[in-house]
Amino acid sequence: MKIYAYLRVSTDQQAESGAGLSAQLDACKKWAEAQKQQLDDVFMEEGISGAAELDKRPILLQAVNALKPGDVLIVAKRDRLGRDPIAVAMIEAGVARKQAKVVSAAGEGTENNDPTSILMRRLVDAFAEFERNMIRGRTKAAMQAKKARGERVGRIPFGYRLSENEINIEPDEQEQAILKQITELKAEGLSTRKIADEMNRRGAFNRGEAKWNHASIHRAMMKIAA
Repeated sequence: MKIYAYLRVSTDQQAESGAGLSAQLDACKKWAEAQKQQLDDVFMEEGISGAAELDKRPILLQAVNALKPGDVLIVAKRDRLGRDPIAVAMIEAGVARKQAKVVSAAGEGTENNDPTSILMRRLVDAFAEFERNMIRGRTKAAMQAKKARGERVGRIPFGYRLSENEINIEPDEQEQAILKQITELKAEGLSTRKIADEMNRRGAFNRGEAKWNHASIHRAMMKIAA
């Protein structure tokens, strides 16, 4: 287990010439000493308001990124993490995902399992899942729209090739002829394994002169059915 201290003073505290940081550092050191350990590193953020958005907190993000399972991020007081409860919950959720924990040297919410912290973390996780679903939905819709326009979507399926405009796909005559043979063999009642063996015997190979197997034949037939 490693212990990392995070210290922060806001803009109106800069006039203290580091006294605020010194007091926070002392509190963090005393907590570590009580655990019969010492601080492994210290992350200091000066002139940063507790209301600042997370993308304006590069040192804090570095501290969280440094954490490994079992590590501790110690702060003099919980408000050093920030003044916005949602932002603090996001930080704690990120730390929890790394299987580490945030500890306050002042003792408030040490294990971050008080009802408010738990509620905030769950809200953050719910919003994060909602955002991921929205992104997936938009991506899927965009891919479907491209496919409907005949544009390339991911890997070019067997039987097609990229057109000269390098956007749309068009039928590849040689590969379409191979697909026709596969369709005919399937209509005769052959299994995917027997179709693969027959296509390889004929020398009508998959793309890149790769031999067919039951899995690649199955994928090809799925494309034909689509």
